[in-house]
Amino acid sequence: MSLKPHTLSTLISSDAIHGQIRTLVDDIATDHESTDFVMIGILRGSFMFLADLVRALDAHNLHPRIDFITLESYFGGMESTGTVEVKKDIEVDVRGADILLVDDILDTGRTLSHAIAHIQAKGARTVQTCALLDKPARRVVDIQADYVGFTIEDTFVVGYGLDYESFYRELPYIAQVHT
Repeated sequence: MSLKPHTLSTLISSDAIHGQIRTLVDDIATDHESTDFVMIGILRGSFMFLADLVRALDAHNLHPRIDFITLESYFGGMESTGTVEVKKDIEVDVRGADILLVDDILDTGRTLSHAIAHIQAKGARTVQTCALLDKPARRVVDIQADYVGFTIEDTFVVGYGLDYESFYRELPYIAQVHT
């Protein structure tokens, strides 16, 4: 597959991301004293964000269990289709656990809302959410993340795990895509 012609501009620097992660981790650590704390990354976009959060939690002596769920709603495009499918489910038993769902971007709210309901149905004691990016202008489901890194305008972004047709996940910053 070849990449369609477009340009990128930096929206959020790597330094800003890592500074905000320290703030988020301080807040998460203050709120989580559970002996059964599980962090679940929503793949694929959250993998870098989750990894950095988990590494930083060690300084707070928090040692969550980690798992991943793969949900899909974009199916290769720049717009959510409105349908959310579980492509890969979690493997860890979350019954009675305190869960932190970690997502790359809270956009329409469909994916995160679907993930919350899915994890609650598995018997989690509590389910909280953490999103690196929040794009409230696109919200169609009434949902707010418990922890948010950055609020952004309605623009398509890539980098730091987020992709455009599987490209640009490797960027250490968040970039706006100009088509």
